[in-house]
Amino acid sequence: MGKLTALKVKALTEPGSYVDGDGLMLVIGSGGAARWKLRAMIAGKRRDIGVGSLKVLSLADARAKAAELRRQIALGLDPIAERKKIVDPIPTFKEAAGRVDEEQKASWKNGKHQDQWISTLTTYAFPKLGKRLVSEIEGPLIREVLLPIWLSKPETARRVRQRIAAVLDWSYAKGYRPTEAPLRSLSKALPRQPRKDGHFAALPFTDVPALIERLRERSAAGRLALEALILTAARSGEIRGARWSEVDLDAALWSIPAERMKMGRMHHVPLSAQALDVFRRAEALRVPCSDLVFPGQRPKNPLSDMTLLKVMRDMKTGVTVHGFRSAFRDWVAEETSYPGEVAEAALAHSIPNKVEAAYRRTDFLSKRRALMADWGAFCLKVADVDGAQGNAAATEN
Repeated sequence: MGKLTALKVKALTEPGSYVDGDGLMLVIGSGGAARWKLRAMIAGKRRDIGVGSLKVLSLADARAKAAELRRQIALGLDPIAERKKIVDPIPTFKEAAGRVDEEQKASWKNGKHQDQWISTLTTYAFPKLGKRLVSEIEGPLIREVLLPIWLSKPETARRVRQRIAAVLDWSYAKGYRPTEAPLRSLSKALPRQPRKDGHFAALPFTDVPALIERLRERSAAGRLALEALILTAARSGEIRGARWSEVDLDAALWSIPAERMKMGRMHHVPLSAQALDVFRRAEALRVPCSDLVFPGQRPKNPLSDMTLLKVMRDMKTGVTVHGFRSAFRDWVAEETSYPGEVAEAALAHSIPNKVEAAYRRTDFLSKRRALMADWGAFCLKVADVDGAQGNAAATEN
């Protein structure tokens, strides 16, 4: 039997908490608003659960609703979480993936990654997981998705696993599932993938001059872009997204804005005479409606990554586009005396040592100008007195 009665409830006006029994109480605020509250233990923790307003629920109604809440707790349910499910229902995996994609794509600098993120899940994950609630997806079901491609398409399978995990971790953070993605147990349930060399297939630097000579046999935007990539040691996305507004031909400098750089910092690329020649040849093909240095078939769109890859395949090189950065780095190490930090700055790599990174304020632009001049001269096998002097200066330093 509760301590409160209908008449007593009607007579209460003073702010405070008035206990009825079994955790049910009436709380009157300083403004006079009165509401019912149930205090209960859920998973070993004390929780206060709103029952409703006195204007809506009488004492009898509040007791009935409190009894239903206690029944849910006895069954191991959390009434607050159950109420949230009604207000914010648990999404399916496909719905959650779409929301993650929308939230995250703005932070992805690589347009190709933006396109591939959801398309990979669409192809490999949605057939089995798409209609499942994120709260229902556990290790065995994820394994069913990955197993058919785990050995035949190992790189793709790892990306699918990573993206499924991202969706499930997001769902956990949003309160839609009780745990994060079960990656540890999943890794033990899949066969071991064969090891492979983690390096990009790179052309030996000694073969680069001959390759550039072959590139120049025909004139095409893709070939020009690839030649520029080699001579600047830039990444594919940086070259394909290059804009004339970033290039100062008179100063022989290409300034790539932070939003297009992997490390999120502006990168200045000194242009050698050979690189300038490529940009000037590209300028002759400039389209008035586009600011892109190397436009694609549609002038306002950049070249696709596949365009550069096709150039490489047509030439039957057997190496990757990214591998030219490795060729450049090997050349610096084996053929020059430039310090390693100058080469790393030319590649726009981050500084591993956090203390050194915090105090370093230079990007070695002057030394990199000499370095890129020597690289350009090597690539086209042209005598370059200034470049040789720069190399000698670097040796003295």
